[in-house]
Amino acid sequence: MTSSLTSSPGSTHLMFASAVHHQKHTTRRVSVLCPLLRHLNTGTLAFAMFVAVALLSSTHGKDSETRASAPVKAIKTEVAIDNFSFSPNTLTLPARATVTWTSHDNVPHVVASADNQFQKSAGLKSGQSFSHTFVTTGTYSYFCSIHPRMTGNIIVK
Repeated sequence: MTSSLTSSPGSTHLMFASAVHHQKHTTRRVSVLCPLLRHLNTGTLAFAMFVAVALLSSTHGKDSETRASAPVKAIKTEVAIDNFSFSPNTLTLPARATVTWTSHDNVPHVVASADNQFQKSAGLKSGQSFSHTFVTTGTYSYFCSIHPRMTGNIIVK
């Protein structure tokens, strides 16, 4: 902004001219933007309400579906390793069930998947356990990698 300290009428006009000019542009911008902002706010509100109604109507009636797909209580099943065999030899379980193999023999055993579908256990001495959770449906054959004649199956439905 320019300013002048002279007292002539023209110089006073110059002193405030740029301030008035700036104020006119600001006022003009605000007066042009206010209806636009009001329109955007109304439009934005209308759009938000439309989205909210759409979401509510798409979720209406899904309570029973949500309850049906609620997490199933974890199932834990034990397989005993005793006298060079797995007992039970075959298990049928739902998905997300956990199987724990516990050795009761005086020699070590290693639980291994026949098709490498799950990680094998470490050598299990008497009293030690190994667990695996079966997430995907299918048939899982396993054996003792130290004593290959020891076999078993897990069927996940």
